[in-house]
Formats: sequence, structure tokens, C-alpha cells
Amino acid sequence: MNPQPAGQTLDVDGVPVRVTHLDKVLYPSGFTKAEVIDYVVQVAPALLRQLHDRPVTRVRWPHGTGGPRFFEKNVPRGAPPWLRHHRLPASPGTDDEGTTLDLPVLDSLPGLVWAANASALELHTPQWSVDAAGHVRDVDRLVVDLDPGPGADLAACARVAHLVADRLRTDGLTRTVPVTSGSKGMQLYAPLPARRPAVDVRAYARTLAHDLAAAHPGLVVAVMRKDVRGGRVLLDWSQNHPAKTTITPWSLRGRDRPTVAAPRRWDEIGPDLAQLDAAQAVARLAAEGDPFDA
Repeated sequence: MNPQPAGQTLDVDGVPVRVTHLDKVLYPSGFTKAEVIDYVVQVAPALLRQLHDRPVTRVRWPHGTGGPRFFEKNVPRGAPPWLRHHRLPASPGTDDEGTTLDLPVLDSLPGLVWAANASALELHTPQWSVDAAGHVRDVDRLVVDLDPGPGADLAACARVAHLVADRLRTDGLTRTVPVTSGSKGMQLYAPLPARRPAVDVRAYARTLAHDLAAAHPGLVVAVMRKDVRGGRVLLDWSQNHPAKTTITPWSLRGRDRPTVAAPRRWDEIGPDLAQLDAAQAVARLAAEGDPFDA
């Protein structure tokens, strides 16, 4: 990636990508837009595998994470002509129902740099994907979101993660990858042996969550009511709804410091588990590879 003399256009894999205000501080910790771009370039091989063929909802912080944010689903006006995007009907049951969305797919390094330049720090994706023509495919993975309630912490999430993985293994889903979310909790991803309709996967996830909540009532809850979540971990099975998106593994998060939704090894999912920042994520990817490839 070589800057042109003016310093405002980057040659990214042979594609000119316009960038602006590279010295803008996007995190209170001092992390700049240039460092955000550098991060996505360094993790691009792993991040692009997670984004492959999945429409991306971006969360943007134009003035940094200390300012307002907004969610962006559609391709914005002025997007480069090379950016892949597909017109898809909005999912039923959403505010957009009955409309057509024009959703981008960030399937290239230029696309990642374009999004980072727009201060799209968080990249959220669904569990379904599209083919080259924009036809929607069924779901190819299950995700379980572990969200600690008041009085619970990441260590509690780690305990619950092992319970979930054991249940998935019993049900034939033998490979599960844990991801610390870069926020409070974590997610577990289980590739499916074959694509399934989203409604079936969501129903299975709901059953799993309620079964574990019944078996471990002091630790697990399967409903979002705030009055029952204290000291327990919510298994948010709703993330498998076709209208829902989840933070993409290897994406940055919009927090006080540049934490990452970081894939982890199972041998570190325990009481000392901690969230990772961008520098740690880059170093681990270089030294250990991507846990999704294991």
C-alpha cells in the first residue's frame, strides 16, 4: 500500500482509495485514523475471510468514539464504483420491512480501507451470506452471544462458554470458536455441517439457551428482562434471526480504546480471560494464526 505524493490517495492492491484526515484521533486513547487503517491492513487476511459474501452494517464514529455514532446499512452516496453491493429486500419484522436495501459486501482490502477512512470502526454481519449474483443463501453458522448482566463478568462468560460448547458437541457441532467481543462479553461460533434455514437455526439456539438456563439457573439466563439478569450471563439466541447482525470477528470496537472482537483458543477461556486491543490482536495473529483456521 503506497501513498501517492499528495498523501490523500492510497494505492491499495492496485485500486486508488481516497483517504482524508489520517491524523484524526478516533479513540480517546490517542489511536488515529491512520492506525485504524494500519490495523485493518494487518488483519485483512483473517478479517476478509469472516466478511466473505456477507453484507456489512457499519457503525461509524465521524468524530471519534467520544462523539455520536450512527449505523449505516446502505451504500452511501459517493461510494467508489468498484465497491461490491447488492440490492436485497429488508428482513420481515424490522423497521425496514417492505423496502429494498442496497448493502455493501467488503470483500477486498480496498473495501476495508474505504470503510476505515469513513470511520466505520465496527463491522457487523449476519449469519447468512449472498452469492456473486446477490441471491441470499441459508445460514452456514450458529452464533451464541454471551452477555454478562450486572454483577457478572468475563470470567462468568468463560464458564458459560464451556457449558455451551459441551452442549453443542453433544448435539453434533464438534467445532466451536470462542471470540471475546471487545466489549463486555463474548460470542461462540459453530460452523454448520450444511446450510440451514435461519428459522431452524434460531429455534435450535433458543432451545439450547433455555435448556442451559434451566440446568444452571444461578449462572445462565435465556430472556432479556433486566430484572432477572443480575449476576448471570444472558445467552442471546436472537442473534441468529436473519434480521440481526453480530460484530464480525477481527473487527475493531468503538470503545475508549481500540479493542477487538478477537478469536481465541479454548485453553485460554478461563477465569483470567481479558479483552484484547488492536496491538495484541495483530501480534497474536502473526504469532499464532487465526483460531478459525485451527
